[in-house]
Amino acid sequence: MTTYDERANLSELSATAGEVLRCVESVIEGKPEVVRLSLTVLLAEGHLLIEDVPGVGKTMLAKALAASVDCSVRRIQFTPDLLPSDITGVSVYDQQRKDFEFKPGAVFAQVVIGDEINRASPKTQSALLESMEERQVTIDGQTYELPDPFMVVATQNPVEMEGTYPLPEAQRDRFMARVSIGYPSPAAELEMLDVHGSTSPLQDLRPVAHAHDVVKLIETVRGVHVSDAVRRYAVELVAATRAHPELRLGASPRATLHLVRAAKAAAALAGREFALPDDIQTLAAPVLAHRLLPTAQAQLNRRTAEQVVTEIVQRVPVPAVGRTPAAPGMPPAPYGQPPQHGGTRGY
Repeated sequence: MTTYDERANLSELSATAGEVLRCVESVIEGKPEVVRLSLTVLLAEGHLLIEDVPGVGKTMLAKALAASVDCSVRRIQFTPDLLPSDITGVSVYDQQRKDFEFKPGAVFAQVVIGDEINRASPKTQSALLESMEERQVTIDGQTYELPDPFMVVATQNPVEMEGTYPLPEAQRDRFMARVSIGYPSPAAELEMLDVHGSTSPLQDLRPVAHAHDVVKLIETVRGVHVSDAVRRYAVELVAATRAHPELRLGASPRATLHLVRAAKAAAALAGREFALPDDIQTLAAPVLAHRLLPTAQAQLNRRTAEQVVTEIVQRVPVPAVGRTPAAPGMPPAPYGQPPQHGGTRGY
């Protein structure tokens, strides 16, 4: 039975999340699904990978999300000559103290924006592995905790672009979701010319939430109930990727955990105290597709990982679970249909 405190927490989450959504959408025109997914990943304690061609607003989305929350933000411009110590930090010998002093790197922030992450070498990319999974950095045998909340929002160009390095499988697996912004509609692009024509909309963006507010919202998301049926459904979807004939690498157990966490955040954003199979369905492609490796034959047949995930979602039986409407004041999440994949991979 839902308590008064739980309802109050969900009401507070809906109000704060609605403000953040409106704030980010004032900068990113015509992409509400992408913005909503970004906020879902933040509340689910995950990391977001934004992949698309240059010039569609990847970095703008990352900056807008960071600017909407009053927290520490650091940006890392990934280049081929970037070193791992530039990210994590380095111990420097202090002549006066006759001892080593740790100089924190750019990863010591609550929101870390990694711009064009696949332009750095795999060695440099791997410097983020420990911080993204364990929220800590180990230098010279000394462990340093990262601030709370902690989120990495990375952008990358498609690997076909010149001067890029494909992300290692371990790196991709640490991103909770991947999203593609896609090209805007003609109406949104016309409005963008009016809004972005003279000044950047980021200049007028003011935080609508504090870091401690986000920590409270994350605690609320953790309390969202996931029934045994929904958990089994998530496990069955992930297990189906491991046995699919068109995939040579399926999703990991970490992917199952990320899928359930994201479903809990999506349920909370919709004003529900429990997750539904619809949440799992809608998030399956953004959470799972970037972790999968199609076989050579599937690539020759131009079959994408997103198409395979959509096929799996349509094939795996859906458990019957009750539904409730979204909370007042929050736009309803686009549940009920498997994700459609055109120019945008969102939900």
